[in-house]
Amino acid sequence: MRAPRFNPLHLAGWLFADMLLVLALVAMGDRGDPLAAEAVAKPGSSASAKPKPSKAPKPKGPRSVVNKPVKVSIDAAPGDKSHIKQRLRAVTAPYRGRQAAFVLTFGRHADPGAGGAYAHEVNTLLGKARPDMFKGATTRDFWKGGSSSGHADIEIYFYTY
Repeated sequence: MRAPRFNPLHLAGWLFADMLLVLALVAMGDRGDPLAAEAVAKPGSSASAKPKPSKAPKPKGPRSVVNKPVKVSIDAAPGDKSHIKQRLRAVTAPYRGRQAAFVLTFGRHADPGAGGAYAHEVNTLLGKARPDMFKGATTRDFWKGGSSSGHADIEIYFYTY
């Protein structure tokens, strides 16, 4: 039996695919840098012109949450709501104007139930201490072992803008 003879038409499909790939690469490599073209096309830009400070661009898209939390602590007696609010206002003052996404509060106490209850009390007063900062923020109450009561460690995760 004789082997079939090589027919060049068998390579036509491969040749077409290879040519299409080459043309696609040439078309992609032929495109210029759009940002460089914008800079050149701006009227009035010259080497002697003084640069004007540009406005900060407005963020686009959904907000995200900063990965690193802001950690603050308060010391106030459980049940003393006015003192807790006062301490919360004081420790969050440097972050005025930002909005919290979620807050983790760790109430320190020897008893887990009392520590969690104190964390819950602090979290309920966050929105009263700073309504603009904690509006819609998700809060979680945790217990942190320790001998002192009336102490809370707070981790605040802010939105990026």
